[in-house]
Amino acid sequence: MAFTTSSSAGQSTGALSARSAQRIAIWLFVMCGLVAAMVIVGGATRLTDSGLSITEWRPVTGAVPPLTQEHWLDEFEKYKTIPEYEQVNFGMSLDEFKTIYWWEWAHRFLGRLIGVAFMAPLIFFAATGQMTKIWALKLSGLFVLGGVQGALGWWMVSSGLADRVDVSQYRLAAHLGLAVLLFGLMFWFALDLLPGRKRHSVSTGLRYGAYALSAGVFAQIILGAFVAGLRAGRTYNTWPLMDGKFFPEGYFAGAPQFHHLFETMAAVQFNHRIGAYLLAGGIVWFYLAARKTALEMRARLVICAAALQIALGVWTVLEATPLVLGLVHQAGALVLFSAALFAAHGAGNSAAHSG
Repeated sequence: MAFTTSSSAGQSTGALSARSAQRIAIWLFVMCGLVAAMVIVGGATRLTDSGLSITEWRPVTGAVPPLTQEHWLDEFEKYKTIPEYEQVNFGMSLDEFKTIYWWEWAHRFLGRLIGVAFMAPLIFFAATGQMTKIWALKLSGLFVLGGVQGALGWWMVSSGLADRVDVSQYRLAAHLGLAVLLFGLMFWFALDLLPGRKRHSVSTGLRYGAYALSAGVFAQIILGAFVAGLRAGRTYNTWPLMDGKFFPEGYFAGAPQFHHLFETMAAVQFNHRIGAYLLAGGIVWFYLAARKTALEMRARLVICAAALQIALGVWTVLEATPLVLGLVHQAGALVLFSAALFAAHGAGNSAAHSG
């Protein structure tokens, strides 16, 4: 593969031509959109209890769905062997099975599509000399992480095929966490490559506050994954209290232990609510600190995205997490994460693509 050449100083910072940088940035933003779609479809598979409908991991041949009645019956018989069918969906019809199958198939198909949509342009940009070695390494690392994400997805699914009627909430959180990390890295790299972007001189406290805010949004998304994993959004459907109490009954199961914080519906929903309140406080601080600085516009985007997301969260809880609201709330989390990263990026000092 041919790579662009530049001075040793430029190469060390990953220097690209302005035209190549713009093309790669646009491609990475498109990839962010595909990953966001993948996350939302993944949320739909969870909310519709579809994630265990495909009981095998076939990275290549699994791209083709059942095409005949015989193939559908074969897939259905495989599903009938797992605990979810026996204990939750016993007696469901073939047409009902097809509904949950299509959700999971779409989720896996999107994963395959993302792999191709990432690999093909990566090869093209490298082969045509539009990418420096350092950027080829960065983006190849993302491709490897994408492969790890596929394996992690199957590891998650496999947890629900033998002794459980659903997947492990810990593995679900890991799977979602890596997807959001990939989204964030691609978004950050795309911002790095945008031509004419500005780096702002801000105080050290404000800069690290912006970084902490991005980390806080990420952590809140992970707490949300535990809510989804235990279907806790369909309980305690009151606000601001949880069934009339600040600390809900059943916050700890039995003798209080750390792992109970992630293994009861009461605990994971309470954690997600408290995380939202703490994050909201941090966002208000960041907005006030950023006023009359170069980051004010970015801070305004963050607080607007946060206000919308909080409103969506409350609405979703009050309505017991219907499918559409649950997915919109999940999309809102990615919007808030993007806004936080945009603010942090403006406060950072990473190297420019041209220099």
